[in-house]
Amino acid sequence: MSKVVYEGWMVRYGRRKIGRSFIHMRYFVLENRLLAYYKRKPQDNQVPLKSMLIDGNCRVEDRGLKTHHGHMVYVLSVYNKKEKSHRITMAAFNIQEALMWKEKIESVIDQHQESQVANGNKYVSFEYKSGMDNGRTASSSDHESQFSAQEDEDDASPDFLRRITIGNGPPDAILDWTQEFDSELSNQNANNQAFSRKHWRLLQCQNGLRIFEELLEVDYLPRSCSRAMKAVGVVEATCEEIFGLIMSMDGTRFEWDCSFQYGSLVEEVDGHTAILYHRLQLDWFPAFVWPRDLCYVRYWRRNDDGSYVVLFRSREHENCGPQPGYVRAHVESGGFNISPMKSLNGKPRTQVQHLMHFDLKGWGVGYISSFQQHCLLQMLNSVAGLREWFAQTDERGAPPRIPVMVNMASSSVPSKKTQKINELPVPPAPSLDQTNAANRNSVLMDEYSDDDEDQMPETEQEAYPTKSDNDVKRTALEEESIQKIDLSCFSGNLRRDDRDNSRNCWTISDGNNFRVRSQHFCYNKTKIPAGKHLMDLVAVDWFKDSKRMDHVVRRQGCAAQIASQKGLFSLVFNVQVPGSTHYSMVFYFVTRELVPGSLLQRFVDGDDEFRNSRLKLIPLVPKGSWIVRQSVGSTPCLLGKAVDCNYIRGPKYIEVDIDIGSSTVANGVLGLVIGVITSLVVDMAFLVQANTTDELPERLIGAVRVSHIELSSAIVPKLDTNPS
Repeated sequence: MSKVVYEGWMVRYGRRKIGRSFIHMRYFVLENRLLAYYKRKPQDNQVPLKSMLIDGNCRVEDRGLKTHHGHMVYVLSVYNKKEKSHRITMAAFNIQEALMWKEKIESVIDQHQESQVANGNKYVSFEYKSGMDNGRTASSSDHESQFSAQEDEDDASPDFLRRITIGNGPPDAILDWTQEFDSELSNQNANNQAFSRKHWRLLQCQNGLRIFEELLEVDYLPRSCSRAMKAVGVVEATCEEIFGLIMSMDGTRFEWDCSFQYGSLVEEVDGHTAILYHRLQLDWFPAFVWPRDLCYVRYWRRNDDGSYVVLFRSREHENCGPQPGYVRAHVESGGFNISPMKSLNGKPRTQVQHLMHFDLKGWGVGYISSFQQHCLLQMLNSVAGLREWFAQTDERGAPPRIPVMVNMASSSVPSKKTQKINELPVPPAPSLDQTNAANRNSVLMDEYSDDDEDQMPETEQEAYPTKSDNDVKRTALEEESIQKIDLSCFSGNLRRDDRDNSRNCWTISDGNNFRVRSQHFCYNKTKIPAGKHLMDLVAVDWFKDSKRMDHVVRRQGCAAQIASQKGLFSLVFNVQVPGSTHYSMVFYFVTRELVPGSLLQRFVDGDDEFRNSRLKLIPLVPKGSWIVRQSVGSTPCLLGKAVDCNYIRGPKYIEVDIDIGSSTVANGVLGLVIGVITSLVVDMAFLVQANTTDELPERLIGAVRVSHIELSSAIVPKLDTNPS
């Protein structure tokens, strides 16, 4: 029986072969599992202009905001991972409408996947066969689109929500990447060290706002760069209305932002990232102090709880050089966090946090603390301006739209052909790729998160309740063997060093640094410290090459081959980082044998669809800059739903090649991390997601900490072209 899931007018958005984009209004219909669009509202038996059958291999990719003929449209692309050339691209002027379509299509995808499981479809393992091209198998992951869907999937349970961003917690809570201070908002992202209580203090209350100052002293910034400050206030408007106003740089900004003088678009990088030019209106002795301007990268994302994040970071650009009569200030980090709150008396309420950390530069006044603080407070007062603007306007009926900014490149010096972002000269500030990452994801890893979870900061782990007896019970088959594995025979080119403050090394991260689903997660969504790992991390390799390195187990003498000779089973994660030079960080986990019937054994011997739906990564950044911590986050990510994963099953091993370059979001996050990798300490935990009570509690496959990695220490591997 025919059932229309959703229908309505949408924008048909695409690009012709000659490179010019086009835009038309079309009537889209999602009927049963068929997505189709028509020139007008369809009558009986009318043939659609184009259609696509929605199944478990389909993905909905969020393309973000695009500029077209004076309009900003929110673009979605629906495609089949096995037929990457077949896709339908649609757009909406209203973000809410686009998100509704995304939700409806993903619900059809989920229903199809659940029906396949309910019909008893079994997972078939793929055995490795030698002699295949470059060692890659015919895994279905090979046929996935290079533009991986920006989304994640949660458990099959109807009580759980599909994730569309990373950095969120349970669906019934508001978890921001900024730290809440109100006692009633207790469910927070505890791992976010940059916004934890111990780093901020209330400086003053002004214009109905709470103004906070960062307590943390940093030694990598110039003396002229003041401490970070943020303003927190409540605005009676929806998140979408506030987001639309913040993104604008037209005349309406003069009505709420007293520090704004002029703004224009320098370059639209992608749907979530743009480079902007911004002139500040600062009234501190204007007769003696030169005005300031900014050139910065702005990134935005929408979280699953309906909140929005907008991030800023300064960036040099060839089309936005120094302007006569202005001093170019530097934004170290900044942005807005727009989070929904419970309505009051039927009126929507939103908490707005505005953070700024910048250096006003200049030879003299930049070192005057009163000047820095005055300018910061003037900019932070824009939150009060937002509150008053919405309190005094009735312009709420129209859907939120993003005004288009004047392109600066067309009105200044003749612009050269814009180079690719990774070819831009790198200034002292982080590169554009790095800031994109901060923004995009934030998305990751935000866009692919599991539904549940925030991780604990290390400083709070001791205070966290220990597991109950029921949580720590394991069957005898699941317990690790008493006889430990001799690790002395394994080695990689990246050394192990368990000492604190060591550099260019790895060590095993304590499982209690990570929280995983408890035995009773299906009932109360509780989390517990992960505890002991299922497998031993025996070696880490750090490779580089001019091309992507697949199937690295082919390398003679690698840890997986040594393990196989000793009768051990290996699980190898090959994290592939694209770029002008390709890098791979390879983690070798070893165990004596797989427990028959265990979740790990089912993952190893399952098919790619099962593996993609279960392989989970939990990231942590114990040490790193604020913008990196915001980008990477701490929310678990289902890797197979976020990026392309290729699985190579050998006799005594399985290798997972994780292609970060297949996702623009993940690629951006890694671009940020690579740029400042020598200053970072990063924890990663790998596990197979447990969805049923029989599979719970979750156990980590293993966890690793990599510290202050040097790019120059990577080596070029010699891969056997004909592995036995």
